[in-house]
Amino acid sequence: MIDDMECLELDGSRGEGGGQILRTALSLSMITGTPFAMDRIRAGRKNPGLLRQHLTAIQAAQAVCGAEVDGTFPGSRTLRFKPGTIRAGDYRHAIGSAGSCTLVLQTVLPALWFADGPSTLRITGGTHNPAAPPADFLIRAWQPLLQRMGVTVDIELLRHGFYPAGGGELLARTAPVTHWQPLQLETRGDLRRQSAIGVVSGVPAEVAKREMQRASSQLGPLDEELRVLPSSEGPGNVLMIVLEYPEVTEVLSACGERGLPAEAVADRAAGDARRYRDSGAAVGEHLADQLLLPMALAGRGCFTTHVLSSHLKTNCEVIEKFLPVSFDFAEIGRQVRVSLA
Repeated sequence: MIDDMECLELDGSRGEGGGQILRTALSLSMITGTPFAMDRIRAGRKNPGLLRQHLTAIQAAQAVCGAEVDGTFPGSRTLRFKPGTIRAGDYRHAIGSAGSCTLVLQTVLPALWFADGPSTLRITGGTHNPAAPPADFLIRAWQPLLQRMGVTVDIELLRHGFYPAGGGELLARTAPVTHWQPLQLETRGDLRRQSAIGVVSGVPAEVAKREMQRASSQLGPLDEELRVLPSSEGPGNVLMIVLEYPEVTEVLSACGERGLPAEAVADRAAGDARRYRDSGAAVGEHLADQLLLPMALAGRGCFTTHVLSSHLKTNCEVIEKFLPVSFDFAEIGRQVRVSLA
């Protein structure tokens, strides 16, 4: 048993009360060597407690640093995690469901930036599902900004995986960071290109074509890319809107569901893209949340976004418990400037 007296106490029901609290805590516990005890895990969710993707993230973290762990069973609302030394290696983990590969990868990858050598990380599960950033978001939006900050990382989508079957696969290659560069991202520049990527597997291609046409009617002309995948990778459908600027690329997406018209999927993705595009902010709601941890590891930096979400504020609170940093929020017209004070 892990002694609670030596653990940082965390409340999993704080703020938005979701899995991001756990994932950030795992990442920073490994990096800082700080044990933690978390209660009321995912109390703000319809199905509280640990699901398969959370258990996989914990198991992956345990493998990377040889942690002592208590509370790793489905539905558990408590966890005790005592990290060991981070070790480089070639790691493989299977979620066994359509749980998000991207979220598991984002939990473990930051720790490997502090390992003793290069590493690979291979995760199987869901790559495009409604409750997590799609693999294309990591590759096109998140990864280039990490590389700008001094991170060596290459993320590859080997196979798509949709809800509920899963079966997708991501491969990440990374190495220790030798010198962090602070992220300064307050403006994005003029729009260079906007495109739509319609993906179908075991679903008629006409569905993706209708989605892209609908999105174009709302956003203006879009370069279109149709991905028709083998039916063995589905069934599944996702529409992604890619907005490319000199300083950043954003990916806004919506997943198709049984009984949901193609037009409704397009309206969701296009609406998110339009709100981001019209705001003038450098990064969108979800990318803002994903930049907090690397920015804190760099020790300074700032960016502008157009949504100060409960998810983002909760993530800041968790980071501040592990690292000697303090986030500052300043409203500037329709934007919010997030910086390290």
